[in-house]
Amino acid sequence: MQDTYEVIRKHKWKILVTFALAAFLIFSITFIIGFDDVFNALEKAKWEWVLFNLILELGINVVWAARWKMIIDVVDKSPKFSTLTIMLFASLFGNNVTPSAAGGEPLRAYLLKEVEDTPFEIGFATSTADRVFEFLPFVLISIIAALFVLSWRIPPLTQILVVAMIIVSILLFGILIYAGLRKEITQRIIISIAKSIYPTAIRFTRKEISFSEIREKIIFYINRFSTGFLTALKDRKVFLFAFILSFAMWGLDMLRMYVCFGSMGVYPPLIPLVIIYTIGILISLLPLLPGAWGIREATLIGLFAVVGVSADVVMAASLIDRLASYVIPTIIGAIAALYIGRKVKNRSFKVTSSDS
Repeated sequence: MQDTYEVIRKHKWKILVTFALAAFLIFSITFIIGFDDVFNALEKAKWEWVLFNLILELGINVVWAARWKMIIDVVDKSPKFSTLTIMLFASLFGNNVTPSAAGGEPLRAYLLKEVEDTPFEIGFATSTADRVFEFLPFVLISIIAALFVLSWRIPPLTQILVVAMIIVSILLFGILIYAGLRKEITQRIIISIAKSIYPTAIRFTRKEISFSEIREKIIFYINRFSTGFLTALKDRKVFLFAFILSFAMWGLDMLRMYVCFGSMGVYPPLIPLVIIYTIGILISLLPLLPGAWGIREATLIGLFAVVGVSADVVMAASLIDRLASYVIPTIIGAIAALYIGRKVKNRSFKVTSSDS
């Protein structure tokens, strides 16, 4: 976990600024809607529904950990389910508090390496394959979402931005899948990029390293990544069950958002809810602010207005949603990160002591 802490320390001002900006956006949106209206909507919330929402979020993360464990067991030896769940929450913490960071997949691979000695490229292959399974239902829903948004009476600029984000997201995931499937082409592209930046990069390092060494490492890591990636995807049993678990996660997530509205006695139409919330999840992937706070809320308010849900209710539902999907998982993730950090530190101390 030292790398995670190092990233947070290195970018602490950037993190503080982005959180401050997110808080300002939330404050501004709430001010425009009306503080009294939003607070009145929150006061009406049935807190037993809010608790049920938290249970659903926990269920999503348990299913997520089960899917990841299933994939790791195909490629390598997986740690215990409890250990894997702790790693998942720790990676969520790192991902949630560091906008524009490397992302959850490299962090999960790093944790596997530090705790279980799993090679980084194998860990990255399993976490990437895990995301591919999550991406499959997302593609179907996103395409439907794009078609629905084009048919709605919303400003043309909003239509263009939403559809463009969906297309960009699909392209990025498509490139990652292609990289795992066609390792020869991926090797040539990355080696070509590395060759072009090598003369500049070598000036900023004190180590003497030849490009042939870099080339060998690139080929080695891509081969290991591709092998692990394909092994996970080609196992029919794992593919089927991981695919089912992915749809289960999406179903629980959609139900969770419906519960957020239901807690206030509002029940939006189901299909528009699925479409709009899918767009909200897509916007949350933007690395501009932690969790795209403020940006997502503004988009949801604009889109839910099309189906007749008032802005104060949408804002209140979004805040309840954020409590379950962002705030509490980040707090649990921080505790998990501290636990794993101490575990790695103790392990390193034992290794050092035995060597001496």
